[in-house]
Amino acid sequence: MKKKVILAFSGGLDTSYCAKYLSESLGYEVYAVTVNTGGFSKEEEKELENRALKLGVKEYRCIDAQEDYYNSCVKYLIFGNVLKNNTYPLSVSAERTIQAQEIAKYALEKGADAIAHGSTGAGNDQVRFDLIFQVMAPHVEIITPIRDMALSREEEIEFLKSHGYDMEFQKAQYSVNKGLWGTSVGGKETLTSRNNLPEEAFPSQIKETQSSELEIEFKNGEITAVNGENFSHPVYAIQKIEQLASAYGIGRDIHVGDTIVGIKGRVGFEAAAASVIIKSHHLLEKHTLSKYQQMMKSQLSDWYGNWLHEALFLDPVMRNIESFLTDSQKMVTGKVFITLYPYRFVLNGIESEHDLMSDHFGSYGEANRAWSGDDVKGYTKIVSNSLNIYHQINGVKI
Repeated sequence: MKKKVILAFSGGLDTSYCAKYLSESLGYEVYAVTVNTGGFSKEEEKELENRALKLGVKEYRCIDAQEDYYNSCVKYLIFGNVLKNNTYPLSVSAERTIQAQEIAKYALEKGADAIAHGSTGAGNDQVRFDLIFQVMAPHVEIITPIRDMALSREEEIEFLKSHGYDMEFQKAQYSVNKGLWGTSVGGKETLTSRNNLPEEAFPSQIKETQSSELEIEFKNGEITAVNGENFSHPVYAIQKIEQLASAYGIGRDIHVGDTIVGIKGRVGFEAAAASVIIKSHHLLEKHTLSKYQQMMKSQLSDWYGNWLHEALFLDPVMRNIESFLTDSQKMVTGKVFITLYPYRFVLNGIESEHDLMSDHFGSYGEANRAWSGDDVKGYTKIVSNSLNIYHQINGVKI
């Protein structure tokens, strides 16, 4: 019997080459699998299936992991207001991690002898796939033809043609990777430290020029409604916000970061929903969480984002941080009001029964109702005592 290999299949040149090479050159029975984390329509899924079968794979499967992706990962990126380097919502980092897990589970289900992916040796994805496969399916061989043979694009095309598979693999001017939590965009400009991406590089072109109002309702940190419309799962609320905000060209930027393999890189992205949701959620937290809850959350959220980016999602400390983040959301319930404009949005304010900015206790800069001036004088005298002792003994001058 032929050995079984599970191929992570995107339908591009690299994974198309892998499909043919694994079956024709290595003699494997190839099972191609695509994991949909919000990047494919039903029509695109069908096109991928046709392409895989035309390449001669034994079986093709598309796994719909959108809700699982949210439940196991995106939810905590919202709870933590996670932006890598204060910029990037970890769009690709997060979805690759979940895709790798789904592929590993599928490989175990099929009793596969090997798992293959089309990553090169230069980026982060190779580490994310390899690490999760090694942890979840440690006895399954990992095959990476593009990385191991350092193949050129021309070599891959020639191989496919020589094995009866001839289609137009035009090299797109910009590489685009779409998912639920954002779309990455790479091109010649992102290979430099100087140039920005042009307007035409972004998949979502501006359709709206007049401002509009957006209302997002949260319950315990999760989105339940958009503009008064309720959703059965937050995934569909995110998609609604993406539809509304991307029409304004909101959420575009370039992320500069350190790769897992130790080099710096730039990647463009558009993440309309992620940008609006994270900032809206953060504003609601400013009103409903205590000062020290916010401080501690900020530190743990940074760690969570870094470990996710570095392919360490399966480290048990991630589950510990998720427990903290979940517990912190008990009072994060209310509505956030936003105005959308071309290329930007404005957070107008919130409504919440848990709003700690209550004038019952005082109005900032205006009136104090729960303390007296004498209370403040005594407090500042006690607080300054240790500082006075330090400066008087050491004679420190500022």
